[in-house]
Amino acid sequence: MFRISTLKHVWNKAAPIRTAQRFYAVAAATTPQPQKQTESRKPNAPKESKSFALNLFRGQVKTDQIFPFPEVLNSEQKDMLQMLVDPVAKFFEEVNDPAKNDAAAEIEAHTLQGLKEMGAFGLQVPQELNGLGLTNTQYARLVEIVGAHDLGIGIALGAHQSIGFKGILLFGTDEQKRKYLPKLATGEQFAAFALTEPSSGSDASSIRTRAVLSEDGKHYVLNGSKIWISNGGIAEVFTVFAQTPMKDPKTGETKDKVTAFIVERGFGGVTSGPPENKMGIKCSNTAEVYFEDAKVPVENIIAGEGNGFKVAMNILNNGRFGMAGALSGTMRTCIKTAVDHASQRVQFGQKIDSFGTIQEKISRMVLKHYVTESMAYMLSGNMDLGATDFQIEAAISKIYASEAAWFCADEAIQVLGGMGYMKDCSLERVMRDLRIFRIFEGTNDILRLFTALTGIQYAGGHLKELQKAFNNPAANLGLIISEGATRTKRMLGMGSGPSLREFVHPTLYTSADQCTKCVEDFGSSVENLLIKYNKKIVEQQFLLNRLADAAIDIYAMVAVISRSSRSLTQNQTTAQHEANIANVFCDEARIRVKSNLGILTSGMYKRNFEKLALISKDVVENGGVVQQHPLGF
Repeated sequence: MFRISTLKHVWNKAAPIRTAQRFYAVAAATTPQPQKQTESRKPNAPKESKSFALNLFRGQVKTDQIFPFPEVLNSEQKDMLQMLVDPVAKFFEEVNDPAKNDAAAEIEAHTLQGLKEMGAFGLQVPQELNGLGLTNTQYARLVEIVGAHDLGIGIALGAHQSIGFKGILLFGTDEQKRKYLPKLATGEQFAAFALTEPSSGSDASSIRTRAVLSEDGKHYVLNGSKIWISNGGIAEVFTVFAQTPMKDPKTGETKDKVTAFIVERGFGGVTSGPPENKMGIKCSNTAEVYFEDAKVPVENIIAGEGNGFKVAMNILNNGRFGMAGALSGTMRTCIKTAVDHASQRVQFGQKIDSFGTIQEKISRMVLKHYVTESMAYMLSGNMDLGATDFQIEAAISKIYASEAAWFCADEAIQVLGGMGYMKDCSLERVMRDLRIFRIFEGTNDILRLFTALTGIQYAGGHLKELQKAFNNPAANLGLIISEGATRTKRMLGMGSGPSLREFVHPTLYTSADQCTKCVEDFGSSVENLLIKYNKKIVEQQFLLNRLADAAIDIYAMVAVISRSSRSLTQNQTTAQHEANIANVFCDEARIRVKSNLGILTSGMYKRNFEKLALISKDVVENGGVVQQHPLGF
């Protein structure tokens, strides 16, 4: 039996529990707001989540959404998807010409008409509103095909439905849905998501576009401008975010809050600039949009006045899984192009696919593709199963997919050599198209900070609850003993929670053990950061980025382990191939995680980060590089 006296002895030897009361003056910015009380939870206790990624920040293995790998399509849904897959693939192979779309900087008219006839503009709109009514998983599979052939069209379609009218689909009233979705679903009208402004990029709360209620209370007068709006020059319906003055009922003070509006070009006062000349995704229209005294009916507010920021974040979170699906298709194309060349090209009397250098390139492309594909369908599957806390998983999938796809395109070009650099090969177009994915819908830099701080916020809320428990130990003895046992096990190098080994095929035991250890080490690292930096953790971006990279690797590990384990258990023909991928990835990911977590407490890296900040400051103040030229003039 584990006696209280034993716990007290361990407590005095191992400091972590005694430091618990220092955990939590965690800033309001990193502490969840109190949740409504339920029968199973104390007042103000943090909401429990089934999200693997959120619980990762507590050092806990939460398996609900990772094992088994989600299989969410019933036979009817599978049949419907199969009926769509072949015609869509054939259309992009035989009808669409991505090179012509790219050269003309617009989608060819007959291609656009074909997309409308296939229902490509309303994939997730309910059938009774002229859409196909697809699930998230079905949607991911179809955009994967689009991503394999033409990312420019992918952006035109995604900007329309993944974010353009997604706010209406998620938060719209029945009346708003009936009014707008039927024409949007058929492609009769295009939609656009209008958030970004000249002075407001990643900081969405700083937008300046304003909407003021008219004296008669019937409409808002909208003024402002938006930049880099996909479909901005052709859209008839916009989801627009603007500041609206709101009076606080408690204080009587008026403050601006962001509100989301459905704005029709036909309202008047809505104009757009010429198409932007971009590096890639040229056939997707991108333009500035201007609002000058545009009158927007009050009934066109989405989700209530002042809730625009929540609407925007939910739209983006709900759309990111599609990006991972599309880019997994792009990666398949890159890999096939590289393999086709390597299996035919002869150098030094051998086909180059026999050379270790080429084999490593192909294999590493395959590893990254397998991770991306696994993330895409794990995330979409969980969304279809009703998951609500998937914001970190969505951010991770976007970060990983966009960087992995860039890697694959770059390596495919390298395998092809000079041929890969030629326009006729098409890889140069793919690379140009890919570059934007690390920037839009949340730059990867911001999403790394979002991942780290959202997870820390969740962990901080639970640690704050533990601090409160110490103020009344008699009433909270169970919680204190449980936390004490967990931290004691960690200090002794013992597992503090369930092992992933319990859920996987024996072939993957080593990988599962590695991942379990990563989760525990990660949780300890988060606690240590909170203890050391407290409120100031939000300022430690050098460290937060490393924490996010470790979280990305760990989520990638569970995604490939889960998927590979399913293949092994079902004795699929590719099971051993998948197991090889999972084991190699996890071996190397464990090393990266250990390295990134080690950096968090490294004195050398702390000094180097300080020096890097100084180097940057010097260069910025000088307006460019500082050092003298080697030739002295």
